[in-house]
Amino acid sequence: MMNGTGGSLRLSADFPASTSTRISPLPLETRNSSSNVEAIRPHAPWFHGNISRETTERLLNRRADGTFLVRESTNFPGDFTLSLAFRGKVEHYRIYQTAAGLTCDNEEFFANLIQLVSHYKREPDGLCHRLLTPVISEGFHVAAQADIEQKMAFFRGSGLSIPSVEIQLGDVIGHGEFGDVLMGVYRGQKVAVKRSKRLVGGVSDELLDEAKFVVGLSHRRLVALVGVVLDDVAVYMVTEYMANGSLVDFLRSRGRHQLERRQLMQFSLDIAEGMCYLESVGVVHRDLAARNVLLDVHYTAKISDFGLAKDVNSPGGDSSTGKFPIKWTAPEALRQSKFSTKSDVWSFGILLWEIFSFGRVPYPRIPIQDVVRHIERGYRMEAPEGCPAEITRLMHDTWHLTPNDRPAFNQILHRLVGLQQGYGL
Repeated sequence: MMNGTGGSLRLSADFPASTSTRISPLPLETRNSSSNVEAIRPHAPWFHGNISRETTERLLNRRADGTFLVRESTNFPGDFTLSLAFRGKVEHYRIYQTAAGLTCDNEEFFANLIQLVSHYKREPDGLCHRLLTPVISEGFHVAAQADIEQKMAFFRGSGLSIPSVEIQLGDVIGHGEFGDVLMGVYRGQKVAVKRSKRLVGGVSDELLDEAKFVVGLSHRRLVALVGVVLDDVAVYMVTEYMANGSLVDFLRSRGRHQLERRQLMQFSLDIAEGMCYLESVGVVHRDLAARNVLLDVHYTAKISDFGLAKDVNSPGGDSSTGKFPIKWTAPEALRQSKFSTKSDVWSFGILLWEIFSFGRVPYPRIPIQDVVRHIERGYRMEAPEGCPAEITRLMHDTWHLTPNDRPAFNQILHRLVGLQQGYGL
């Protein structure tokens, strides 16, 4: 990124910027235009196209720190500008198009604007502030409304559209990627209700995408979709109620003094059974972790959160790449966006480590930006204290660097069943 004096500031991709090292905002308007922007428009509510610097500053004037938009640059055809409200001013950052991809600093490169924005939403990484709240473009409002109505027609046709008057909402019981999760009652039965405001940053659209994806998926080890509610204010995704919450919270709250090996093995079996089903129907979850496994009233583990899931035969790269959790995601998925059931197998190995460590965060003491480099050099996590040797071997089998060397989920399930029987559990 060029600073105001004409020098070049390079941020290390391996180490996050310190609080005293920031990418220098552009002092003047940067360059114009957009190749392939039409493909990302439906997923980019913050993209305003060809608007001027003056219009941008008017839109961001007096906004909270972290409010942002992306536009075509007007002086340098082919580049973009990221504009960000901070301390009463509007900072402008040039986004370069290079042979390696889009970049703000010539260190981190991204395949498209969505990946770039996702990265800076997680951390400022040299910007003056992390990206928080997008200014929604007028065109997105119109297009998103039409898209939501089309999706709701799909749910009505599937018999999954629920009138809002039929749902009774209760207390907040959790928080998800899209917003609050509430207790609810539908036709006399307890349900969980994910709620997001309509058309705020495309969030409600993503929630409907998740709900639409799980239509047709049905297995006793998957959290079941009950239906979808759309009213004037919010979108609601209604699922079966899981009385004992997330697996990671349960593991941490009970710990090794209250949980027996038998229970840990059963959690592992439940999840492997659910993943066998997804493998058989050609679905890649892409976000398998203890936080995305829920426990019902009988402590049966069920897989949830399909917001990043995809069909195994769909195109490899997509706009979600910036969202994947580094410590749970296979190296080939992070490096080349190559997702498959074998990348889910890698994540399952991390999940086994979570279970037998009673909910610890993976790769303790290793900075998140160094994890992939350590893995590619051969590092693997040590077994948690008291972990059975057979489980440790299974974990390491799931962490082969070559995807085809990892076991399939049906093989994993067979091994876990054998271990359970061997322990007499």
